[in-house]
Amino acid sequence: AALRELAAKAPDAIARLKGIGLSGQMHGATLLDEAGAVLRPCLLWNDTRSHDQAARLDELPAFRALSGNIVFPGFTAPKVLWVAEHEPEIFARTAKVLLPKDYLSYWLTGRMVSDMSDSAGTAWLDVGKRAWSPELLQHSGMRDDQMPELLEGTGLVGPLRGDLAAELGLPDGVQVVAGGGDNAASACGAPAISPACRARCILSAPISCTALNG
Repeated sequence: AALRELAAKAPDAIARLKGIGLSGQMHGATLLDEAGAVLRPCLLWNDTRSHDQAARLDELPAFRALSGNIVFPGFTAPKVLWVAEHEPEIFARTAKVLLPKDYLSYWLTGRMVSDMSDSAGTAWLDVGKRAWSPELLQHSGMRDDQMPELLEGTGLVGPLRGDLAAELGLPDGVQVVAGGGDNAASACGAPAISPACRARCILSAPISCTALNG
């Protein structure tokens, strides 16, 4: 609806559109079956029902060693483990797990991918190798083939589906870029990645930046 409205209000700008970059809330678990259909409502980042599962995973040294982070209840891995233990019939049918923005990317392009920043919030990414960790996945009962392909944030996912472009009033050949999780995108926009800003900023939490004078 938003894209249709934009196309109607700013047709000249839309005609010049070359690419779409994606960002969105991190950590959510969108479970898909073999046909790519959603199996259940997405478990969002603020759903903490998997507190016990997160605590159990965090006790395993491999998680902090490989993922570089604490396993929080909001992360994807404990959510999927919760589904395995409380909704086994859903878990048994799960062929792919996508993060929320990556499901949107799949809808736009038909390709299942994720970027490094969003994937780092699953607790399954080996951040040193920039790859899914078979060991960490196994602790949640998951396999590498159930995960999306990994791209850098600037990586091209592919062109917008032709039928969707026509439906939304967008030009043919618009490219979709992998993008990044909301916190990573916020840091880039700050711009916390620039040397000047790094000298002035203290990142006191994943979503906060304190600017200092001088």
